[in-house]
Amino acid sequence: MAQAKISAKASEGAQQQQQQQQQSGGQLRGRFYRSTSMADRSSRLLENLDQLELRVEAFRDAASAMEQEKEILLEMIHNIQNSQDMRHISEGEREELNLTANRLMGRTLTVEVSVETIRNAQQQESLLHATKMIDEIVNKLLDDLEDAKIRLMSLYGACTSDVPAGPIDQKFQSVVIGCAIEDQKKIKRRLETLLRNLENSEKSITLLEHQKSSVRQSCNSKQD
Repeated sequence: MAQAKISAKASEGAQQQQQQQQQSGGQLRGRFYRSTSMADRSSRLLENLDQLELRVEAFRDAASAMEQEKEILLEMIHNIQNSQDMRHISEGEREELNLTANRLMGRTLTVEVSVETIRNAQQQESLLHATKMIDEIVNKLLDDLEDAKIRLMSLYGACTSDVPAGPIDQKFQSVVIGCAIEDQKKIKRRLETLLRNLENSEKSITLLEHQKSSVRQSCNSKQD
């Protein structure tokens, strides 16, 4: 009888141990399956964010392109209004063309596009310094046009990877390097615009001087 009781207890203990192992294994398998599911979700979310990041960058690039297009349109309208051709037409035609140009400029200005650049404190300081250096030259344009052009070309040479045609402003280059990449591009575009305007101004001055010379020669011939 005692032996039978011992055997029964042993059998019961073995059954309980087996049940515990089965329960423990089920819990481990459940945790494993949950971990796999969480990893899959995390991977999908990360993939979605990666795709959105590409779209965000494309969106910013498109907005930047619109900013540049606005600048180009305004510059072209301004150049037409101040061109030599506008000075050599009748007053009535010039007035009508200016009205059209002003209308186009007004419509262009109604488009507001702004892409904010994320900067740290050092990049902000570098941008302010670079802007100040350009402004100082621009403010002295009327004093010495040729000197201003040379100085602007040296600043531009510091912003381009191409071999510069003249000297480079090393100080300005070190300042620009400290700016954010987007700001570096904007600084370069501003210098390009200034140099184009200077070149157009020089052409206008040269043409005007040539016309004055022709008028003087014509007057001298008539006097003779």
